[in-house]
Amino acid sequence: MTNTDVRAAAGTADRDLIVRLAFGSMAAQTLRAAVRLRVVELVGDTPRRAADVAVDAGAEPQPMTRLLRALTGLGLMREDAPDSFSVTPAGALLDPGRPDSLTSFVGMFTEPVVVRAWEHLDDSVRTGEVAFDTVFGTDFFSHLAQHPELSAEFNAAMSQAVAETAAALPYAFDFGRFTRVTDVGGGGGTLLAGVLAAHPGLTGVVFDTAEGLAETPKTMERHGLKERCSLIAGNFFRSVPGGSDLYLMKSVLHDWTDDQAVTILSHCREVLPPGGLVLIVEPVLPEVDTGVEADVTDGGVTYLSDLNMLVNVGGRERTRKDFEEVCHRAGLSLSSITPLTEAAPYSLIEAVAGAAD
Repeated sequence: MTNTDVRAAAGTADRDLIVRLAFGSMAAQTLRAAVRLRVVELVGDTPRRAADVAVDAGAEPQPMTRLLRALTGLGLMREDAPDSFSVTPAGALLDPGRPDSLTSFVGMFTEPVVVRAWEHLDDSVRTGEVAFDTVFGTDFFSHLAQHPELSAEFNAAMSQAVAETAAALPYAFDFGRFTRVTDVGGGGGTLLAGVLAAHPGLTGVVFDTAEGLAETPKTMERHGLKERCSLIAGNFFRSVPGGSDLYLMKSVLHDWTDDQAVTILSHCREVLPPGGLVLIVEPVLPEVDTGVEADVTDGGVTYLSDLNMLVNVGGRERTRKDFEEVCHRAGLSLSSITPLTEAAPYSLIEAVAGAAD
């Protein structure tokens, strides 16, 4: 089929797709409003009238009905009877009281500070420059450091985002052959807590900035892991603490350029003991995506993440070839990539000390 044939074949379904995508930012802000108004929490486990939800939310009845119907259209609510709504299983993830809640994640990725740089995506594509830096006059992580409330929201969002991986990773990788693991850029400690809880013979270190470690003590205390986990504040562009035989990093390298990723990996390589390993947990993009492999990137979400890296922080998602290159430049050899099927689209990327050139 030629391009002309494809253009001629476009029909109602294709037009509907474009319309849904164009309305995507509105759907995101609908989620944000639902979280800020505590809609799911207020509806609870049994159907409730929109007017009653409005009273509890401090809102007007008619607009609340319209919001709840929009959420119904998005699959997050059901209208069981006229003006009476209940929560779907997907919608329940917007309840902040649930251990698997995604409220902070939604709040962060619909946050005006994050969204604003996206307005300049075309400029970033043209120039390769990070739109966030231009808009705010500083880089994203420096901005977080200057705004403690936003930094706390970011840390909470990352903890929620990592929860699924924290549940799957301990049983998808042979941690039993190691004695001590350092989670580089480990933030609130959710991922390492999952690993240590499943492997009692393992001790660990969470290494991050002081801001990144703000909630980590609470995480370790909640899981009863204070005695088995140390917290070290620092900057992985300067060094990484030694003493571990496994260096773990999830969703760290994608925040940075290739040169910066090489610096981080090189510091891990410098302290890696014989038999040690660097375990990278990130999506791996296909070398060529014909559309048949769309499930690899979670229906395009990872490509959107890639663009988010472009406009907000300057990093990128990578293919296997890309990971091989940055590992090689850091003195590491990529030994295997294993899809983490229970937490798609992530993969386990194992890197060992490379042979001298």
